[in-house]
Amino acid sequence: MLIRKFILAGMFALLALAGGVQAGGNAERGAKLVEDCVSCHGHDGKGNFETPAIAGLEEAYIYQQLKDFSSGKRASMDGIMHLYTVERNDRDKSDLAAYWSSRKPEELDP
Repeated sequence: MLIRKFILAGMFALLALAGGVQAGGNAERGAKLVEDCVSCHGHDGKGNFETPAIAGLEEAYIYQQLKDFSSGKRASMDGIMHLYTVERNDRDKSDLAAYWSSRKPEELDP
């Protein structure tokens, strides 16, 4: 019975940690991680005719896309997103998502 309680407590602790990483990333830290992103999405995150805009999207959406690219669940045409995301940890993904979601399109130059 005691073992069951420890196992359940451990499972709840892991769930709490996993949930905390994906929400509420640090946009300031994310701003320091964008070097790979800007080569395609631009410094403003508006993208171009080949690359989608990412500025101002919902943080949870961006985070999930980064997770899906790194796991292979989602693919980009040239595979570059997998390469850029596979070595990023969850905190990096969360912080990048926070940064790009904080960059509202209406605040950017036309």
